[in-house]
Parts: sequence; C-alpha cells; structure tokens
Amino acid sequence: MKKYDVIIIGAGPAGCTAAVYCGRAELKAAMFERFAPGGQMATTTEIENYPGFPNGVDAVQLAMDMSAQAERFGTETVYDDAVALREEKGLKIITAASGEEYSAKAVILAMGAAPRELGVKGEKEFRGRGVSYCATCDGAFFRGKTVVVVGGGDTAAADAVFLSKICEKVYLVHRRDKLRAAKVYEKKLRELSNVEFVWDTTVTAIEGEGKVSSVSLQNVKSGEVSTIATDAVFVAVGVKPTTEWLKGTVDMNDAGFIIAGESTETSMAGVYAAGDCRVKLLRQVITAASDGAVAAYMAEEYITRS
Repeated sequence: MKKYDVIIIGAGPAGCTAAVYCGRAELKAAMFERFAPGGQMATTTEIENYPGFPNGVDAVQLAMDMSAQAERFGTETVYDDAVALREEKGLKIITAASGEEYSAKAVILAMGAAPRELGVKGEKEFRGRGVSYCATCDGAFFRGKTVVVVGGGDTAAADAVFLSKICEKVYLVHRRDKLRAAKVYEKKLRELSNVEFVWDTTVTAIEGEGKVSSVSLQNVKSGEVSTIATDAVFVAVGVKPTTEWLKGTVDMNDAGFIIAGESTETSMAGVYAAGDCRVKLLRQVITAASDGAVAAYMAEEYITRS
C-alpha cells in the first residue's frame, strides 16, 4: 500500500491548487484523476474571467499548466478512479477502481460536478461551439447576439438576467408553464424587454454547421414543433456532483453535494471538500482554486496537530 501525507481526489482547479499548496508545505501528495486534468474547465475552449489573462486563456492549456505546476512541486498524479474511502488506525484509506489501496493522513475531495445534459442531438457535438453550461463563463463570447437558455430554476433565471445585459435577445425555454425559480427572478425577467419566455417546451435538437445556429423545439402539450435561430444554447438544468461513491462516508445534502463550509471541513476528521463537489454559492474556476488553497492549509494544520 502506497503511503502519502495527503491524497487529493480530482485534478481540476481545486485539486491542482491544493496539490501546489501541499507541495509548498513539503507534504507528500498524490492527486487522483480518472481521465485528464482540468475537470469542467477543460470542456470549454477559452476562459476570459480568470485573473491574470486580460485577453483570455485557452482552457485546456490552463488545465495542463495547473497540472504541471502541481507536479513541479512534487505531487504524484495517479490516473485511476477512487471508489471507496474508509478510516483505519487513524489513516484514511482510498480504494481505487484498479483494486489498489492508498493511505494518507488527510484527504482532499475535489472531484467536481458535471452539468446535467439535455441528451439531445447536437448537444455533445456543439459543446464549446455554442453549447455552454456556464453563462457567466461563456456569455461574453455572445455579446450582442441571440441566445437560448434552457431551464426553469434559479440558475436558469439568473443566467437569463445576466445574459440580457449583454445579448440582443434571450429566449428562456422551460418545459413547464411557470418557473421553479424564486419569484423575484420571474418579476425581474418580465421587466426585461429583450427576454422572451417559451413555456411548455423542450429542446429536441441543437443544429448548425461548425457552430450552433438554431434549436428545434416541441411544445409538450400541443406537440407543435418550431425552430429558433440562435447563436448559443445555455443549458441550466442542474449539476450532478461526482460523489456517489462517498454515500454514507461524509455528510451530503439531498442533491449529493458534500456539506463543508468555507473551512472545507467535512463530517469526517481529516477529510476536506474543495470546489464544485461541495455545497457553495458560486461554482467557478477561481472559487474552486480558492477552495483548494484553503483545503491544503486545513490538511496541513490537521496533520501537524495529529
């Protein structure tokens, strides 16, 4: 069994930042990643709201740079999937999908979350080319253009309000005849002249050539089909944290997000949650990185006290 001071699960911005801080604290760290570094960050093309890059930065390159920086400070990257966590004689034991086991004095959970997809034709094909799951990340690329927001909760409503400030036209498509979002959002949206509600409707396909140019719609009550010309589709039907394997191990809310405050401490001593997998108000690259720094600090403090 390989032994470490800290094991970090996930190599997105939270995990990579935690790894850098652990390395600088001279803690022996391993960072688990199932595929490639970056998490959700690496699924878009460009990031323009991360400080220090006035002209934006290539998202995949930023992910690779973060990973390389973590490794430069001595972090070992383990390309495997964590499937179980348990305590044993004061240590945390991670079981990997390969069957290998790893022990550590502290664990940082930074698996992130994945956006819920619509599951329609064209969605995967145009991801990063007009299909987005983060209006605050990608909205500026469609300044002065027409966009579609899909969803009816607080996130969809907030996205529509945000996009209305920079886009010429915003269509809000929802499968029901009223929003699930807070009333204050609906009131605000109805006051906006460039926002149009499309009720009782689902997206059946996203179309274009090289990039998004339209969406196909169907009314769930009448069955009527229609098309909206659009430059982008912002999907806001929720996110799903990658925490299924931790059920019964650390406390989570009903949606599966790990309960951990700004200290990143979970219900299990010596285990911390950073980034999109924890309960938090804003899920962005910069907030994930911030969590990673805090979690590493807390892990170092825990190890020092133990």
